Amino acid sequence: QVQVVESGGGLAQAGGSLRLSCVVSGRMFSIGFMGWYRQAQGKQRELVARVSSGGTINYPDSVKGRFTISRDNAKNMVYLQMNSLKPEDTAVYYCRADLYGGGVSWGQGTQVTVSS
Repeated sequence: QVQVVESGGGLAQAGGSLRLSCVVSGRMFSIGFMGWYRQAQGKQRELVARVSSGGTINYPDSVKGRFTISRDNAKNMVYLQMNSLKPEDTAVYYCRADLYGGGVSWGQGTQVTVSS
């Protein structure tokens, strides 16, 4: 069994910053991709940032230059530094771990709310 737990969400003003953390624990093989996704009210879940085991990073245009994903393989953790936040960043942010031998595991999500 694999557990994925996010933390660091909360309230921020437009232009502010938040840092999200995610830890993966439990029985697993190796972790391939680790990433952050978000889902706003009434909208589909979308990729925010993803990093492979080899360090390849993907961002959508909506967050490029503002968000930074980083990974600590020794701790099985992934982080998302969010700067220059906008109201449209408001969503539940989910951490996802793709396991080489155990499929995909999701966290329960952490709420990020950005006020204008």
